[in-house]
Amino acid sequence: QVQLVESGGGLVQAGGSLRLSCAASGRTFSSYAATWLRQAPGKEREFVAAVSRSGGSTNYADSVKGRFTISRDNAKNSVYLQMNSLKPEDTAVYFCAAKETSFRSATYSQGPFGSWGQGTQVTVSS
Repeated sequence: QVQLVESGGGLVQAGGSLRLSCAASGRTFSSYAATWLRQAPGKEREFVAAVSRSGGSTNYADSVKGRFTISRDNAKNSVYLQMNSLKPEDTAVYFCAAKETSFRSATYSQGPFGSWGQGTQVTVSS
C-alpha cells in the first residue's frame, strides 16, 4: 500500500480558504483512487470528497458541494482539497485515504481503504 501524509491544515476565519495536500509514496499512486474524509470532535468520521485514479471523476458530500474541490496530480503523487467559503461546521481532522482499484473512473465514498494518512487539523473560527 502507499503511505500518505497530509498537510495544509490550520486555523482560518469563517469565509476563508485552505488547501490541503496529501503526498503519497511507496507504490504507483495512479493505481489508487483517493478520498478525503473528516472527523469532528464527538462525531463519526464522514466522507468529504473523492477522486478517481485518473482524476477524471469526482464525488462530493452534499455539505461541501460547490465549496470544496478535490484534484490530483499523479506526476507529483499528490491529491489536493481546495476548501473555500469555510464554515465553523467544517472544523475537523481531515484524513486522506486511498484504495487500489482497477477501475480508472471509480470513486469511493466509503472503505475499506488500504491506506490512511495521519490527519491534519482544520479549525474554522466564527
